[in-house]
Amino acid sequence: MPIDRRTILGAVPVLLAAAEPAAGAPAAPEGALPGAYRYRLGAATLTALHEGTLARPLEASFIPNAPIEAVRAAMAQAFLPTDRLDITFTTLLIEAGGHRILVDTGFADNGPPGTGGTLRGLAAAGIERAAIDTVVMSHFHLDHVLGLRLKDGSLTYPNAEVLVPEAEWAFWMDEAAAARAPERLRPNFAAVRRIFGSGGPRVTRFGWDREIRPGLTALPAPGHTPGHTVFLLESEGARLLHLSDVTNHPALFVRHPDWSAVFDIDADQARATRRTLLDRAAGERLQVAFYHAPFPATGHVARAGDGYAFVPVQWGAPG
Repeated sequence: MPIDRRTILGAVPVLLAAAEPAAGAPAAPEGALPGAYRYRLGAATLTALHEGTLARPLEASFIPNAPIEAVRAAMAQAFLPTDRLDITFTTLLIEAGGHRILVDTGFADNGPPGTGGTLRGLAAAGIERAAIDTVVMSHFHLDHVLGLRLKDGSLTYPNAEVLVPEAEWAFWMDEAAAARAPERLRPNFAAVRRIFGSGGPRVTRFGWDREIRPGLTALPAPGHTPGHTVFLLESEGARLLHLSDVTNHPALFVRHPDWSAVFDIDADQARATRRTLLDRAAGERLQVAFYHAPFPATGHVARAGDGYAFVPVQWGAPG
């Protein structure tokens, strides 16, 4: 079932601002190479896939509980533009325990210019879409779930079992929740129902604090959305915490964990979740992966003053 592009752009507020790159934003060159970064975690092989980068103007409404001057100062401190935010999308392929598991899907061929890199990255890595046996969803914002179908409505990963958080499914499939949702969320409700509707993927729902594939445990991270979920991957004593959308850009929300992005449905709960998980990552010295950190979106979290700091991994270090 094809999904209308206008619905896509209306369903994710960031895309409305980002579909046309902000003034001064670097454009991807013609024929840009796909981004895929492969690394090891114990016996598991992980491949970060650069889905794309979109720019949105940096306005006061983006972080409503912080002065825009402070937000721009944080951007300047991180050597980033102060008039726009470049938001990166990174999906993650996990090859472990005989499974090929894709965490979130990006946009496939449905998104605005500058996206769709997951499919290019898989092709560059020599992995057929049909070889993905599991797709794990962190939540149902469309920059994560839209890539379950191609523009023509067919399944992007035809042989995959799609694992979704029970609490997330309950929220987005609830008629009463859809009826009382604010206007900005209603297109997302409608699009999610089309994605999982007639001809949609084979879905299995899971609860929190459960191992959903060998070595991969789903952990609660509500606030960004009601069923937002993060994942702890363990292999041969090595551990990685996939933080999904616990933060948007680390220069803002790792450094300042009490700031709230406009995308968080329950801002208070999202802040509490962010503090808890960043503190765990720092305290246990876990490797982390993000959906929205600069590519390849993996590293560590360290305590820094009242907040935290993101420490990227050394690119190409032997596993």
